[in-house]
Amino acid sequence: MEYKAVYKMPESLSGKPFTYCPGCHHGIVHRLIAEVIDELDLREKAIIVAPVGCSVFAYEFFNLDGTVAPHGRATAVATGMKRARPDLVVFTYQGDGDLAAIGTAETIHAANRGERITTIFINNAIYGMTGGQMAPTTLLGMKTTTSPYGRNAEKEGYPVHVCEILKELKGVAFLARTKVATPKDVITTKKYIKKAFLAQIKNTGYGLVEVLSTCPTNWGMGPIKAMQWLEQNMVKEYPLGVFIDKVGEE
Repeated sequence: MEYKAVYKMPESLSGKPFTYCPGCHHGIVHRLIAEVIDELDLREKAIIVAPVGCSVFAYEFFNLDGTVAPHGRATAVATGMKRARPDLVVFTYQGDGDLAAIGTAETIHAANRGERITTIFINNAIYGMTGGQMAPTTLLGMKTTTSPYGRNAEKEGYPVHVCEILKELKGVAFLARTKVATPKDVITTKKYIKKAFLAQIKNTGYGLVEVLSTCPTNWGMGPIKAMQWLEQNMVKEYPLGVFIDKVGEE
């Protein structure tokens, strides 16, 4: 009997085993990005900018050229790369502690300028790599190492909604929030990631996809319970959907 391969590792992945914690969604999103890059035939001109955080070694997992930016400065570094080499396709892969905290200014102004770059934003509502501290996206009442009694709005403020902030900026060409908790979610997320890259390829403007993710290790839950917590809590706080789409049909 002859067998035909219908599913294989994307060429844009290096094949190096992921070092992410069990139950984390980084690996799923990595594969989706790699599949999109392969399908759009971008591997020879795609550049990844990884920041400080759990994804600091992302450049090792992708079979692409890439670099590491100082904490929060990924969009600034990507902007410089894209302006120097507009023929390249430059994307950043950032967590909430990076993009929505120390990198807030860089993110907002890159989006406002309509920089022709793409950002994949992982929101797990906590600082992952550094020990589970409260992030700008941490939910009210959520316990972390720096909010052991739960986030209090009077003391720590409210969760920051990145998509809702960026949707007011005219330079944004594609903006969406999604998750990868179910097979249907994975299909939707891949579609959004592709659109975010097309915004850059078509020279339309800035593209960002926010992906709600679990962090079982720092949430103190098993992977299944973490997935349930995401569905029951994070989706309520961060509604899913497309906020801006100037790309049109693929």
